[in-house]
Amino acid sequence: MLGAVGTARAAATALTATVGVYMALVAFGNITDFGTNRAYVRHVFAMDTTFHDKALMWRAITSPGLADAGYVAIIAWETLTALVLIAATVWWCGAARPERALRARRAAVLGLVMTELLFGAGFIAIGGEWFAMWQSKQWNGLDSAIRDFTPAGVALLAVLLTGGEREGALPRE
Repeated sequence: MLGAVGTARAAATALTATVGVYMALVAFGNITDFGTNRAYVRHVFAMDTTFHDKALMWRAITSPGLADAGYVAIIAWETLTALVLIAATVWWCGAARPERALRARRAAVLGLVMTELLFGAGFIAIGGEWFAMWQSKQWNGLDSAIRDFTPAGVALLAVLLTGGEREGALPRE
């Protein structure tokens, strides 16, 4: 048993599952408590708690409808990411054959990259820099985004270490 648990594949499975469960809970929370983070998204888009630098304020999106559409898109992305990561976890658990491990690895990479894109490109780059979220004392989610970005990156590295995808290459176990 220790031989199976102490493998790169077991680590990849556990870390994929961890990020998958986290993303499922994030999506669930945003769906069931829609208003809390809707306020966050609206304030970040509106840039209403930033320094109000005229050179930047043209970027603000003050339409509640557009902000809500952005928020719904974020929730949809979170939900899809969670589903991909949960599927990857199930496939890792049933990956006795090399071709199944390859399918699990590819799904895990996809889900983890989706997580990195959401928190890296979406929250850190677009929210943090484009909408100057870093300037807000009330609605600055950069620390949270970095906390979310980091474990997904670690999980992605673990998954990538489970084997190559060169033609004919099989996972090493």
